[in-house]
Amino acid sequence: MKNILYATDYSQNSVAALRLAHLLTKKFDAKLFVMHVFDIPITLSTVSISHIKKEKRLLIENHNKLKEFCAEHLGDTWEGCSIDFIVEENASVVQGILENATKHEGDLIVVGTKGTSAVKDFLFGSATTAMIKKAPCALLAVPVMSPLEDFKTMVYATDFEQADIFAINRLVEIAKKFNSKISIVHISTSREYAGDQQMEWFKEMLIQKVTYDKMEFDLILDDDIFEGLNRYLVKSNASLLAMLERKDNSFSQKFLQTDMIKKMVSGSNVPLISFNIGGL
Repeated sequence: MKNILYATDYSQNSVAALRLAHLLTKKFDAKLFVMHVFDIPITLSTVSISHIKKEKRLLIENHNKLKEFCAEHLGDTWEGCSIDFIVEENASVVQGILENATKHEGDLIVVGTKGTSAVKDFLFGSATTAMIKKAPCALLAVPVMSPLEDFKTMVYATDFEQADIFAINRLVEIAKKFNSKISIVHISTSREYAGDQQMEWFKEMLIQKVTYDKMEFDLILDDDIFEGLNRYLVKSNASLLAMLERKDNSFSQKFLQTDMIKKMVSGSNVPLISFNIGGL
């Protein structure tokens, strides 16, 4: 991982994400891009000299504000790190972030979530959701209450897809930096056929292609997939949840198809990293 892009709106919602992005930057000796996207509402004077002056003033103000934000929440630890500050005017925050991720060859986008649950924000729709679906690279969504810690246990939720292997390989790159255990879990319902056999097949295939000695596999029987996964996260004391995002037949789509989603555990503070199949 060489380039990490962190985006902020200066709110408390994004502080935990900043600290985690900074930690990952140090672990990988990577370059950190800290950015803010602002919008000047379109008016009849949009192309006027006054508009241009206002844009220039806001660019300077936000550039200074970004530095102050980092200094306030990282202290002296951010000095000496490879950090670039990016301020951009764009009517779409999502588009501004994604364009810069592509421009700067980002390996990871880091954003904060408004609630205590990154999984909740992901499933119920938000700017984070839009970025997850369109991101050219992995995206890490960090809940506001997420503690800054080394990832002792990472959980990867699999639906036995071929692309899972590539995503897990990417996750292993992060796990090695933290000496983390990776728990690969599948939630099997009573309607699923031979989940245990599929798990054995997937395990054998994965071990042939991914080398990491701290992987374990779990098959959980639960007709409520979302709550089953949340209970597993608590039981395993997970500090990171990883998933694969793709247009069709993704694990997340299985979540979206169940009415039981409204019964979700709302207090989860586990960060969520999503690997977009287009960025693998």
